[in-house]
Amino acid sequence: QVQLVESGGGLVQAGGSLRLSCAASESIFSISAMGWYRQAPGKQRDLVAHITSGGSANYADSVKGRFTISRDNAKNTVYLQMNSLKPEDTAVYYCYVRPNDGLGPRTYWGQGTQVTVSS
Repeated sequence: QVQLVESGGGLVQAGGSLRLSCAASESIFSISAMGWYRQAPGKQRDLVAHITSGGSANYADSVKGRFTISRDNAKNTVYLQMNSLKPEDTAVYYCYVRPNDGLGPRTYWGQGTQVTVSS
């Protein structure tokens, strides 16, 4: 079915930046809410950022002011721009897509991409 492919993760020094991308295999973004979760080793999976189909964005308090979520419906891609990275941002980041098509609640997940921030 719908597949999400993530890219952009890697190793960066504290204070640096990374931009994560999540591309869908189908033209579904225009009707979908999208976002990013992250999970650090030994920690629960936490919501990082969410953007509605109308373009309204929300962020976890821990990343507010540093991260920006955006979407490009023509490219079926959602982005997470991460600035001023901190070691505590180290985690596997997972994107998700939630269609708003009236067919029932469901979520499609990316495979995860590792972000490591060194001190």
